[in-house]
Amino acid sequence: MAAVIDGNKIAQNIRNEVRQSALEFKEKTGIVPGLAVVLVGEDPASQVYVGKKAKACAEVGFLSREYKLPAETSEAKLLSLINDLNKDHLIHGILVQLPLPEQISTEKIIAAIDPHKDVDGFHPYNVGGLVTGSPLFIPCTPRGIMELIARTGIDLKGKEAVVVGRSNIVGKPIALLLLAQHATVTICHSRTKDLPSVTRRADVLIAAIGKPQMIKANMVKEGAVVIDVGVNRLENGKLAGDVDFNEVAPKASYITPVPGGVGPMTIAMLMKNTLDAARNKVSKSKLRNNF
Repeated sequence: MAAVIDGNKIAQNIRNEVRQSALEFKEKTGIVPGLAVVLVGEDPASQVYVGKKAKACAEVGFLSREYKLPAETSEAKLLSLINDLNKDHLIHGILVQLPLPEQISTEKIIAAIDPHKDVDGFHPYNVGGLVTGSPLFIPCTPRGIMELIARTGIDLKGKEAVVVGRSNIVGKPIALLLLAQHATVTICHSRTKDLPSVTRRADVLIAAIGKPQMIKANMVKEGAVVIDVGVNRLENGKLAGDVDFNEVAPKASYITPVPGGVGPMTIAMLMKNTLDAARNKVSKSKLRNNF
């Protein structure tokens, strides 16, 4: 039976570390890390996420600002707000909650954020940095997955890793991060032929496809590490991952639950990225002053 990786506990440890580091940073520099979260419209899931981010900021001692805009907000108005936040010296991280209403181009909005404040890690500058191995910021969910793996003591060197899902938010970046840790990586998607035969090769299986309980026991290698990124609402109102937990757990060596696995790590990593952004700004200022 698999050991269950407790994302709540690991995320709490990380938030404790961030709080301590932020306190020391403030004592040393007088600076409080600041995060601005922008929400356009009233998507219920997005509202929940934004609330959790504000709570996490309060817990770790950050300045937190929320900008809630109506669903009919124009692209120009949102770009203007981002421009103001880019110039705001109290704000070190900017996060625009996705998805955005259809009248607004997600690509344009992400590209407008200062890469040095892009704590989501979605700006093309940071995506390019991830490919070359030197991003300013790593997207929060993939970074959280790597922390879960590292803090569980799993060595990725030489392991076969299979990622199910090719999104820009999870699938592609986690594949690059696994590769950087010397795993051999395969990305699967909706056009992959004979998916079970590919997933059964995985020493480490990352499920990020957005289909409830799609990964069954016959798709998993004996003793595999299974990381479930999916969050799906079932008809009975309960949450389920992309992995059929009850079927797969007896076969895996480690597994993440839903809820309580990857989810809490995403917000913990957002706090870590925001602290890094504040530190980077101080380093840049020192560098400028030395010239």
